[in-house]
Amino acid sequence: MFNRRNVIHAALWAPLLCSMSSLPVHAARPRARGGRHPGDMARFIAEMPKAEFHVHLEGTLEAEMKFALARRNGLTLPYADVAAMRRSYVYHDLPSFLAIYYDGMKVLLQEEDFYDLAHAYLAKAASQNILYAEMFFDPQEHLKRGVPMEAVIGGITRARADAEKQFGIQSQLILCFVRDLSAESAMAALDAALPMKQHLVGVGLDSDEKGNPPAKFAAHFAKARAAGLKVTAHCDVNQENTLDHIRQAIVDLKVDRIDHGGNILQSPELIALAKRRDLFFTVCPTFSGRVKSEGQPIDVVRGMLDQGLNVTINSDDPAYMGSEYLNEVLVRAQAQSALTQQELVRIERNAFNAAWISEERRKHFLGKLDSFARTWDVEI
Repeated sequence: MFNRRNVIHAALWAPLLCSMSSLPVHAARPRARGGRHPGDMARFIAEMPKAEFHVHLEGTLEAEMKFALARRNGLTLPYADVAAMRRSYVYHDLPSFLAIYYDGMKVLLQEEDFYDLAHAYLAKAASQNILYAEMFFDPQEHLKRGVPMEAVIGGITRARADAEKQFGIQSQLILCFVRDLSAESAMAALDAALPMKQHLVGVGLDSDEKGNPPAKFAAHFAKARAAGLKVTAHCDVNQENTLDHIRQAIVDLKVDRIDHGGNILQSPELIALAKRRDLFFTVCPTFSGRVKSEGQPIDVVRGMLDQGLNVTINSDDPAYMGSEYLNEVLVRAQAQSALTQQELVRIERNAFNAAWISEERRKHFLGKLDSFARTWDVEI
């Protein structure tokens, strides 16, 4: 008997199942202790327990899912097929990327769409041995299209619960303010979400930074803190007044984390401030892996490690970045930044320490990481 729901879910899951089936066998099953290959970085990365904090759920909206959701919602996309859509993902700076990113999320219209989006990401993450994730979402972009906050948070929350039961992956949700929209719009989104604050762990700040400093959202962050939520903020690389914005985030807003933040390497004073506060940075080397100082390129991951900053590595918007999720990002970062196995374990230790979780849960995750390191004879 024809079941429209089953057909839609089959279409949504097809790309994910294909990517999971293409994983090497060694990434899908435990490796015997006697069969270690210390030089095999890709295998090491695949098996390493991981956490992710800088991933935008709307940025995991793969082209195949866009077509499936468009069909479900009676929309026509201006592309002949998936390949044509992917060819349109051409950008050269943050504004040109954001135009593509925001246009893509127009297919998200009902609670089930947000469920499918979050569930697909969490399934993919679990297949890459990510034990825990804190995910961003941009509700203002959905509210202005008439999608109620309850549908957005409701769908994601159901997906989180189901993914934990099915795959064992734990997760939490961060509401991001779209900084190039009005402060009033951001406050309206926060007010709409606070009745469901039990489903949130924090608030963040993303989108086009030019002319939209962190200080614009001081009242929003204060209100979120008063409600018991953590705060983080994007400090995108090579932006106008970038060092002043990092200072505002650290000193004035006293954020709990900084997303990106690579330009801090240009300021010994800000590095010292960040170290004094033991701040964590969620770096995404695919999109923001290099900055310049006195005309010379600086590798952000290597620079932060060498300066003793708490760097973590994340995927950002993988559907728009070659469908490279965390394992693939780490493989590239390892080669680009000449990371050793010990440094990779250190980065994931930073990640679990950055998590907004109980100390009991943190100890559990770190225990898994330590056990992995011992198996590979990596000093901890």
